[in-house]
Amino acid sequence: MSEQLTLPAEARERAGKGASRELRREGRVPCVIYGDKKEPVSVHVEEKLLTKMLSNGHFMNTVVMVDIGGKANRTLPKDVQFHPVSSRPIHVDFLRIGEHSEVKVNVPVVFIDEETSPGIKRGGVLNIVRHDLELICDAAHIPDQIEISLDGLDIGDSIHISNVKLAKGVKSAIDDRDFTVATVVAPSAMKSEESDTDTEAGDVPTVGDEEAGEGDADGAADNKGGGEA
Repeated sequence: MSEQLTLPAEARERAGKGASRELRREGRVPCVIYGDKKEPVSVHVEEKLLTKMLSNGHFMNTVVMVDIGGKANRTLPKDVQFHPVSSRPIHVDFLRIGEHSEVKVNVPVVFIDEETSPGIKRGGVLNIVRHDLELICDAAHIPDQIEISLDGLDIGDSIHISNVKLAKGVKSAIDDRDFTVATVVAPSAMKSEESDTDTEAGDVPTVGDEEAGEGDADGAADNKGGGEA
C-alpha cells in the first residue's frame, strides 16, 4: 500500500497568471484543492519538496495530506503540469477525498518470474501493452504496484486483465472487456530470419522455369543470327 505523504502549503491571496509567475520565481508551485462538495481552495507549496515527492514514482497514486495552517486536507493528486522546457512542476490539482473514499487511480504494473517463462528463455520478448492499470479501490488501501507473473508463458501467450490477481476490494475501472496487458512475442531477429528464408525459397526457379528461360535465350540468339544473315 502507498505511504501517506504530508505536504505543507500556504493559501494563495492572489490568483491569475501574474501572481502564479511571481510564486514560481520564489520557488513555489501554485495548486488547487477541489472536490468533496466543498469550495476549491488555491494554495502554493515548496517546489523542492514537491519535486522530491514526485521523484518517488508513486506520487499520483498516493494519499497526500495537504497541510494548510495546521489543518490537514486528505487529497489525491489528479494532475501535475510541467514546464515544457525545464520540466519543472508549475501547477498541481488535488482532489479532496474521505479516509475510505472509493477512488480511481492508475497503478503501475511490474512483471516478475521471467526466469520461469519458457517463451522468454527461448528468446521471446515481453511486449507490454499497458504499463499501468486504471483501478478502483479504497483510498486507504491504494496499492503501490501490481505484480504480474510470467511463469509458464510461452511465445504467443497473452496476459489479460482477467489473469491479473488483484487484492481484495480492488477492481479494474474498465469492466466491459477483457483487455490485454502484455504478450510474449517472437524476437524481431527470429521473424526476420523466417522472412528471409521464405523470400529465398520463393526466388528459387523451378526446372521448368530454367528450361523456358534457356529456350527464350536460344530463340533470341537464333533471331539475332537470322537478322544478320
